[in-house]
Amino acid sequence: MSLLERVTTLIRANLNDLLDRAEDPEKMIKQIILDMQNQLIQVKTQVAAAIADEQKLYQRYLQNQEEADKWQKKAELAVSKGDDELAKEALQRRNSYQSVADGFKAQYEEQKQQVEVLKSALEKLEAKIDEAERKKDLLIARARRADAEKAIHETVAGIGQAGAFESFERMEEKVQEKEARAKAAAELDTDSLEEKFAALEQESNVDQQLEELKAKLRKPEGGA
Repeated sequence: MSLLERVTTLIRANLNDLLDRAEDPEKMIKQIILDMQNQLIQVKTQVAAAIADEQKLYQRYLQNQEEADKWQKKAELAVSKGDDELAKEALQRRNSYQSVADGFKAQYEEQKQQVEVLKSALEKLEAKIDEAERKKDLLIARARRADAEKAIHETVAGIGQAGAFESFERMEEKVQEKEARAKAAAELDTDSLEEKFAALEQESNVDQQLEELKAKLRKPEGGA
């Protein structure tokens, strides 16, 4: 599995885990962006290490190639001096260094290709994160709108429940009961006042009857 595939799999696993546990979408979106940025740092570190390995392989290739070239010149010098045995030894050294140099060159070229692939993958990953950053505010706005829509729906659903209307009806009954009590109290006050006036009128009648009785009793006395 390539580096990009491993990182992509890891990011996807982290995202799925966060989404499964998401209670606050806005908080989770910001956390996802932060995790992606942390993963990007790790990828950059690995790409930098791969580039460093490429440079090391190239330097090892140059060093061995330089030694091979030096022994090639020494072999040529020995041949020019007519010393074939020394020329053979120089050629053997040259062949040894050249073999190692060729090996490092092959490793360097493979590493260079791999580094180019990693650089391209890194650019794509950075583009994905940039896209996520741009979409972050939009996703947060959509999450907030969804929460608001849910709250409105729950409110409307609550209004239609029988319990709410029953509570209102009970309150209306209590108000009517209070009004009835107030009216009865007013009527009782009115009755009490009328009774007082009736008592006064009755008292006046009794006084008048008393005076009439006294006058009646006085008439025979006056006539005698």
